[in-house]
Amino acid sequence: MTTAVEDARSSASAPSRFTGTGFLLSFYLRLDRIRIISWTLGFFLLIWASVIGMENAYPTPEALQGRATLMSNPAAVMMTGPAFALDNYTFGAMLANELALWVFLPTAIMSILLVVRHTRQEEESGRMEVLLALPVGRFAPITATMGIVAIANIAVSLAIILALFASGMTGIDSVAFGVAAGATGLAFGAIATLTAQLTEHGRTASGMAFGALGIAVIIRGIGDVINPEGSWLSWFSAIAWAQQTKLYVDLRWWPLTLSLALTIIVLIAAIRLNIRRDLGEGIRPTQPGPAEASTGLLSPIGIPRHLLTGNFVGWTIGVFIFAVAFGSLANSIDGMVEDNPAIGEWVPISLDDLTLSFAAIILAFLAIGPLILLVSAILHLKSEETEGRVGATIISGTPRTKVMTTWAGIALVYAIISMLFLGLGAGLGLSAATGNWSWTRELTSASAAYLPAIAVTGAIAFALYGITPRFTGMAWAFVTFIAIEVFLGDLLNLPQWLSNLSPIAHVPLVPWTDPAPLPLVVMTVFACLLALVGIAGFKRRNILNS
Repeated sequence: MTTAVEDARSSASAPSRFTGTGFLLSFYLRLDRIRIISWTLGFFLLIWASVIGMENAYPTPEALQGRATLMSNPAAVMMTGPAFALDNYTFGAMLANELALWVFLPTAIMSILLVVRHTRQEEESGRMEVLLALPVGRFAPITATMGIVAIANIAVSLAIILALFASGMTGIDSVAFGVAAGATGLAFGAIATLTAQLTEHGRTASGMAFGALGIAVIIRGIGDVINPEGSWLSWFSAIAWAQQTKLYVDLRWWPLTLSLALTIIVLIAAIRLNIRRDLGEGIRPTQPGPAEASTGLLSPIGIPRHLLTGNFVGWTIGVFIFAVAFGSLANSIDGMVEDNPAIGEWVPISLDDLTLSFAAIILAFLAIGPLILLVSAILHLKSEETEGRVGATIISGTPRTKVMTTWAGIALVYAIISMLFLGLGAGLGLSAATGNWSWTRELTSASAAYLPAIAVTGAIAFALYGITPRFTGMAWAFVTFIAIEVFLGDLLNLPQWLSNLSPIAHVPLVPWTDPAPLPLVVMTVFACLLALVGIAGFKRRNILNS
């Protein structure tokens, strides 16, 4: 009936199914201006700080050539990119080989989030039906969404180019770097537009698009391991197309035409699927659940366990694989540091005990993974509250305190398990590289030292959400700061007082240094106090949609 009314309205008053695209584009731009500005500034700072830091860490041709030895390791190729020009490893080649992937990935993530936000999530909430009641064509939301994604990617591309120029990397290759990032973002934005047509749930649409991104990264990695400069398999990945431009080595633009072609083809497919489905429905029908909920789902921990387990399993597997890969780099670290002792200015590597200090650095770097998992799981409560399920749970008789504590408890347990698996993975990789299997036990136990820091970060998110959902963006800003401090703090020469704001900065670099229990105890107590603040705030404020 909705479709019939819509068709009648369109034929009577709307000359085109694209009517209202300009209005929606302007509306979306107002909604997303802060997000786009934040992403743009974030990319500028990331590129600028990374280039400056890498220049300081590798100031000479000899140091760069020492770095090239690391790229001969298949694990390094899996985690970065193709290994171009290793025989004459210039600074530009290092940027293209090792930094580009970690620029293209966030661009794709930004595009996926923007697309799903303005398509499937709008339909799921019912707001899209309100929009289409206006003189707006059925295809206007898709077109306006890709328009806003294009604007965001253009802004990010310009930020990347300006950051490279500001750090001294001038020339056409720097322009190509920015264009490649934007082309990658558009391609995965189009993929997200397609997945939004397949399912009626925004979370599923995002998951499918992120799954496509993950598959692209894996295919690219395996293909580049087969041939360090890219094999036939690499060309099946949209990520590889951007990397195969051979930035700063032998620039070629034509691989980006593949990204453009994919964007156009997938968008056409998404529009055609949009014609075939009803508003609010997906092409793939939703399978009905069981007539009665399981007894486990009816318990206080049932719902958070059900909603958080899938993300926990996927995230933990990814963290574990990364930890194994990082650990396996141990057999390359000796040669790299021997050729470039200045690497100690970037990370606190001990020249006297390279393996031990390298193991400690692995844990510090990768602890960001479980930390993000915990914050994401806790802030998932915000969407549950917005959609009315938290209010319904409270109205049914569950105390507010139990709602908060059970959810946070499940999230914390999952983060603890993820961190321990991280230590296990790093230990297995290190053991395989060195032949000393005692590393597995040592790194698994050492990973527990990071649990208080992870708990404090999660407790900050918990407290902010408890006080008001509007503050939850501050939690992600804090996570971003922690990541910058961990990865780039030494290179950026951050003031000590600023570094001390990061909980991970207070964790001893175990197993390289002896564990100091006092900061760990203090952080644990502080996390408990913040949890009490969150509970108190949640008990006093109004619940959305209840």
